[in-house]
Amino acid sequence: MGSSDQQMDHTTCRGLGRAARVFALIALASAQPLAARADHTPEPVVVELFTSQGCSSCPPADALLESLALREDVIALALHVDYWDYIGWEDIFADPAYTLRQKGYAHAAGARTIYTPQMIVGGMEHLVGVRPEELMELIARHQQVPASVHLSLTRAGGQLSISAEAAALGRPVVVQLVEYVPSETVTIERGENAGQTLTYANIVSGWTELGTWDGTAPLSLSVPAGGDRPAVVILQEQGPGRIVAAARLW
Repeated sequence: MGSSDQQMDHTTCRGLGRAARVFALIALASAQPLAARADHTPEPVVVELFTSQGCSSCPPADALLESLALREDVIALALHVDYWDYIGWEDIFADPAYTLRQKGYAHAAGARTIYTPQMIVGGMEHLVGVRPEELMELIARHQQVPASVHLSLTRAGGQLSISAEAAALGRPVVVQLVEYVPSETVTIERGENAGQTLTYANIVSGWTELGTWDGTAPLSLSVPAGGDRPAVVILQEQGPGRIVAAARLW
């Protein structure tokens, strides 16, 4: 693909040559989670997919995320980026803010290039392309780490209440509110995926920073709730870095 005036170069993951194998492995994502250790209850693991309707390599990753979205122990989020819009099809879910978030991950990791599809697990591990086996291993590994913070979310009277007990965090975390659309089907008319009708899951429609929390006192916030749309709250080290805790209201 041609270059753009973005601050970082970007390209797509082409020539994977594994489509049939990938779809055979997607069943792994919707399987029952591995048994947790007896000494703790696993917190949900956040998996972010950076994707685009204009990327020919993205549909297998979109399908994988759709399977992950069925799991209660995973918070699967699709962030549609805008840097493929110039090739003939503007992604109707794309937001420049999600491109900036992906660039932030790349900068924190010392990378100069961003790609689609890319998955970030727990704010730390970066998976470029579609790698179901490695993804399942990373999710299981994150589930084996006892949570240092337990978030509680409730919704009433048009307000979302967020709370957590004081915790030894070591460094402040960013409190983020994420809203998403559970599912939508789109017919792509132009671009690399022209003629395909694709279903997308957990499409992020809003990502708001509510402030920071250092853990020295209990966390207690109340913010307007966007109707009955699913909501996720994420506590994440700055960078963006490690996700310390996450909770969801369906």
